[in-house]
Amino acid sequence: MHPEQKRIFKSMTPEQKLKIAQRLYFSAREFKAAGLRSHNPDWTEEKIQERLREIFLYART
Repeated sequence: MHPEQKRIFKSMTPEQKLKIAQRLYFSAREFKAAGLRSHNPDWTEEKIQERLREIFLYART
Protein backbone atom coordinates (compact mmCIF):
# COMPACT_ATOMS: atom_id res chain seq x y z
CA MET A 1 0.00 0.00 0.00
CA HIS A 2 1.24 3.46 -0.86
CA PRO A 3 2.24 5.58 2.17
CA GLU A 4 -0.34 8.21 1.25
CA GLN A 5 -3.07 5.56 1.27
CA LYS A 6 -1.92 4.38 4.69
CA ARG A 7 -2.05 7.94 6.00
CA ILE A 8 -5.57 8.45 4.67
CA PHE A 9 -6.88 5.17 6.11
CA LYS A 10 -5.31 5.84 9.50
CA SER A 11 -7.04 9.22 9.63
CA MET A 12 -10.49 7.73 8.88
CA THR A 13 -13.03 6.91 11.53
CA PRO A 14 -14.28 3.33 11.89
CA GLU A 15 -17.62 4.49 10.48
CA GLN A 16 -15.92 5.85 7.34
CA LYS A 17 -14.00 2.61 6.89
CA LEU A 18 -17.20 0.59 7.27
CA LYS A 19 -18.96 2.70 4.63
CA ILE A 20 -16.09 2.11 2.20
CA ALA A 21 -16.21 -1.64 2.86
CA GLN A 22 -19.97 -1.66 2.26
CA ARG A 23 -19.58 0.20 -1.03
CA LEU A 24 -16.92 -2.28 -2.16
CA TYR A 25 -19.14 -5.21 -1.23
CA PHE A 26 -22.18 -3.89 -3.07
CA SER A 27 -20.08 -2.91 -6.09
CA ALA A 28 -18.73 -6.46 -6.23
CA ARG A 29 -22.28 -7.81 -6.15
CA GLU A 30 -23.34 -5.49 -8.96
CA PHE A 31 -20.36 -6.52 -11.12
CA LYS A 32 -21.00 -10.20 -10.48
CA ALA A 33 -24.70 -9.82 -11.31
CA ALA A 34 -23.79 -8.09 -14.56
CA GLY A 35 -21.46 -10.94 -15.43
CA LEU A 36 -24.13 -13.53 -14.66
CA ARG A 37 -26.61 -11.67 -16.87
CA SER A 38 -24.08 -11.47 -19.68
CA HIS A 39 -23.21 -15.17 -19.55
CA ASN A 40 -26.78 -16.35 -18.95
CA PRO A 41 -29.11 -14.15 -21.01
CA ASP A 42 -31.95 -16.66 -20.66
CA TRP A 43 -31.99 -16.49 -16.84
CA THR A 44 -34.71 -14.54 -15.07
CA GLU A 45 -33.80 -11.79 -12.64
CA GLU A 46 -34.98 -14.09 -9.85
CA LYS A 47 -32.50 -16.77 -10.98
CA ILE A 48 -29.70 -14.17 -11.18
CA GLN A 49 -30.41 -12.99 -7.61
CA GLU A 50 -30.64 -16.57 -6.33
CA ARG A 51 -27.28 -17.48 -7.87
CA LEU A 52 -25.75 -14.24 -6.62
CA ARG A 53 -26.83 -15.05 -3.04
CA GLU A 54 -25.26 -18.51 -3.34
CA ILE A 55 -22.01 -17.14 -4.71
CA PHE A 56 -21.61 -14.59 -1.92
CA LEU A 57 -22.84 -16.95 0.78
CA TYR A 58 -20.22 -19.59 -0.06
CA ALA A 59 -17.43 -17.27 -1.20
CA ARG A 60 -13.98 -18.18 -0.03
CA THR A 61 -10.72 -16.26 0.01
